[in-house]
Amino acid sequence: MNDPSRETTMTMQERSVARPGMCLLPKAVLRIAPRLLAMISPIAAIVLALFISMLLLIAAGYNPARAYTVMWQGAFGDLRAISEVLIKATPLILIGSGLAVAFRCSIWNIGAEGQFYAGAVGATIVGIFITSLPSYLMIPLVLLVGTLLGALWGMLAGYLRVRFNANEIVTTIMLNYIAIIGTGYLVTGPLMDPAGGKYPQTARIVEAAMLPRFLPPTRLHIGFIIALIVAVILYLLIFKTSIGYAIRTVGINPVTARYAGIHVERHVLLAMAISGGAAGLAGAIEVAGISFRLYQQISPGYGFEGIAVALLANNHPLGIILSGILFGALRSGAEVMQISAKVPSVLVFVIQGLVILCVVAFGLYRLHSRWEPRPEKE
Repeated sequence: MNDPSRETTMTMQERSVARPGMCLLPKAVLRIAPRLLAMISPIAAIVLALFISMLLLIAAGYNPARAYTVMWQGAFGDLRAISEVLIKATPLILIGSGLAVAFRCSIWNIGAEGQFYAGAVGATIVGIFITSLPSYLMIPLVLLVGTLLGALWGMLAGYLRVRFNANEIVTTIMLNYIAIIGTGYLVTGPLMDPAGGKYPQTARIVEAAMLPRFLPPTRLHIGFIIALIVAVILYLLIFKTSIGYAIRTVGINPVTARYAGIHVERHVLLAMAISGGAAGLAGAIEVAGISFRLYQQISPGYGFEGIAVALLANNHPLGIILSGILFGALRSGAEVMQISAKVPSVLVFVIQGLVILCVVAFGLYRLHSRWEPRPEKE
């Protein structure tokens, strides 16, 4: 007869030894396996998406080898191509890093697109109507206003969550439409450029508000450096500060966090403010660094693509730098593939969509599963 008290005091290792058929793996393997999966799954997602895209290209009568070769050359063929990749990666790095903060808090912020538009509107208003400041004051003011408007737009959804328990997925999507439609109203009404005919756009911002470029003759501007700095700051915030620890604790279990004395509602609002502020900064940089004016469709979907960027990097801001550059390369290379390889725009959008779909699917699986050894069936 077994002693019941002995059974209750057995360690986990003793139980695994005592039970035949239990899967035993070295502790080093158990520590390394999750990291290996985190590294392999994004690569597997991209390979799967490109394989499916290859089958679609073959079925449509196109040479996938030529298409992918042109895509690679369009992304990394020369200095200009690389600079365009970094330009497209800049908003993705900012948005993805901000979304990582919200996702770590278990807040599904789907509203980065609207927060991007809010930041772009704020930057444009400052850049048009304030004309007397020098560039060393004007540029920080433009970026600061864009960041604040994006943060307020994000906090609005956070407030609805903590005050009325409104689902943030629904509210952020609704706020996206409000921001996009509101931008359309502004560029066709109060802020419409009187010298631009009937085009839905504003006047150009003043030259003092434009971000300087540092790799002539390319269009690469200091916004890319700002994006790298923000990603590093958010990494330190999430993993090296008490605020980041509280945000992650709320994301893991808000009940336990509240029991431990953490103000859950306050940190939800803070996470949404940081997330929205990063997206608003991306919108401000897009205006001050690339477009120099506000358009009705100033974003080609950066806010939604940033979700895939964050998930691909497992919500790690430093990893988001790499995933943002990857998605910038895919976007830039796909545009060249459409022009040079004569691949229809529909197929280009399908390829981009497949990459995002596979990345999101693998990312969600990784977030909602845990790798651990399981007992064998007896």
